[in-house]
Amino acid sequence: MDKIHLALVCIGAAHAVGFAGLGAGIGMGSGVLGACQGVARNPEAKGAITTTMILGMALVESIAIYGLVIGFILLYANPYKAALLG
Repeated sequence: MDKIHLALVCIGAAHAVGFAGLGAGIGMGSGVLGACQGVARNPEAKGAITTTMILGMALVESIAIYGLVIGFILLYANPYKAALLG
C-alpha cells in the first residue's frame, strides 16, 4: 500500500470516529437537556425520566462505539486492502 492510500485510509478512520463522536455528543446533550427540562416541569417524575435518559444515553453511546469500530476496521483489517494493493 503506497503512502497516499494509507493517508486516505487514516483520514477515513479519523472521519468515522470524529463524526460518530460529534453525533453522539449532540445526541447526549439534547437528551440531557430534555431530561433537565422534564424534571424542572414535573419533579415527581424524576425517577422515570432519569431511567429513560440513562437508557437513551447508552444507546447513543453505542453509535460512537460503532464509529470507533469502523475506524479500527479501516486501519487494521481493511477490507479493501487487496484492491488498494492492485
